[in-house]
Amino acid sequence: MSREPGRAAIGTWSGGRFLHFGEPIEEDRLVELLRPGAGIETVLSADAYGQGEADRVLGRALAGVDREGYCLVGAVGHDFYEGERNGPKGFPRFTDPALRGPDQYAGYLRMAAEASLERIGAAEFDLLLLHNPDRTGYSSAAVWDGMAALREAGLTRRIGVAPGPANGYTLDLISCLETFGDRIDWAMIILNPLEPWPGELVLDAAARHQVEVITRVVDYGGLFWDDLRPGAELPQGDHRSFRPEGWLEAGCAKLERLRPFAERADLSLMGLACQWNLAHPAVACCAPTLIQEAGAGARPIEQKRAELAAIPAELRLGPDEVEAIRAIGDNTGCMALKGGNPAHEGEEQPDRWGLGPELVDVAGRWGIDPERDLVGAA
Repeated sequence: MSREPGRAAIGTWSGGRFLHFGEPIEEDRLVELLRPGAGIETVLSADAYGQGEADRVLGRALAGVDREGYCLVGAVGHDFYEGERNGPKGFPRFTDPALRGPDQYAGYLRMAAEASLERIGAAEFDLLLLHNPDRTGYSSAAVWDGMAALREAGLTRRIGVAPGPANGYTLDLISCLETFGDRIDWAMIILNPLEPWPGELVLDAAARHQVEVITRVVDYGGLFWDDLRPGAELPQGDHRSFRPEGWLEAGCAKLERLRPFAERADLSLMGLACQWNLAHPAVACCAPTLIQEAGAGARPIEQKRAELAAIPAELRLGPDEVEAIRAIGDNTGCMALKGGNPAHEGEEQPDRWGLGPELVDVAGRWGIDPERDLVGAA
C-alpha cells in the first residue's frame, strides 16, 4: 500500500539548487537531505524544477529505499518540453492555446507523468499535483479528465492541485473544488502564522469537499527557522528579494511577539508555525522550505531537517492561541493576489484575470467579498 503524505514533508525546492532560496548546497548534500527516513517520509518534486533535474536528484535520494516506506508526491503542468521559457515567469502552462488544445491535454499529462516517473526511477506516484494551473487548469473538464485518467492508469494513487507560484487563486481553487472535488484528493496552498491571508479563505471549502491540504512556505521566507536576522544580505537572485521592502524587519518583530507562545508550548518557532497550520482541520501536511542561509551564524540545513522531523504529532495549541497568533500575523491586504481578482485590468494573463460571474457566485456562496477580501491595500 502506498502512503498518504505525512505531517512533515521535504520538497526538492529546498537546498537552493532549483529554486533560489539561500545558498545552493552541493548535490550530494541535497540527496542526503531528501532521502526518506529519520522522521520524514514524504518527499515532493515538480518536473519543471531544473527542467527535470530535480526529479533525477530525487531519484538518487530514493535509490535503495523501501518503496513502502515513503510517500512520493510529484507535480506536472509547466511545459518545458515544447514551450519556451519566459524569463523569470518560467515555462508556459501546458494548457497554453499556443501549444495545444483540449483534445491533447490528457496526452500531455500522461507523457509528463511517465517522463517524471522515469527520471525518478519509480513506477507510480502516491500523489500527483496539477502544478500552478492557469484559468483553464482550474475550470476545464478535459484537464481533470486527464488527471483522473492517470489515476486509472496506475501512474498515481491520488491526484490534486497546487496553485501558485505566488499567493492568491482563492476563488479559482474553491471553484475547482466545487466542480471537481469528487476527484481531487489533495490541494497545496501557502499558509503560515505570518501569512494567514488569503490561504485561510479556502480551508472551509477543502474540508467540506474532503480535500486534504499540504501547506508550503510554512517558514515565511525562512524566518521561522530563526537564523535570518534584520539587515541580512540575501544572495543575488534570491526569491525573497521580491518581497516588499522591510518585510524581514517587520517579520522578525512579529516573531518576538510569537516567541512566548512557542516557549509555553515547548516548541521551536518552526514547530509553532507547523502546529498552527495543523490546528486547522483541513491541513494534514507541512512542507516548509529548508534554507541554507549565508554567514557564520547560519544553522546547517541538516539541523533544520532534524527540527522539522522532531515536531510533536500531538497538537499543543488551543483555539484561543490559534486565534491570538493569527491576530499577530494578520497580513490581510498586504499584496496583490494572483488568479481571479476584482482589481485586474486589461487582457487576461496566465497568472491573473478578472472576475467573471461564475467566480462572483463562488464568492457569494462562501461569504467572501472580493472587493474587501481579495484586494491588496494601496
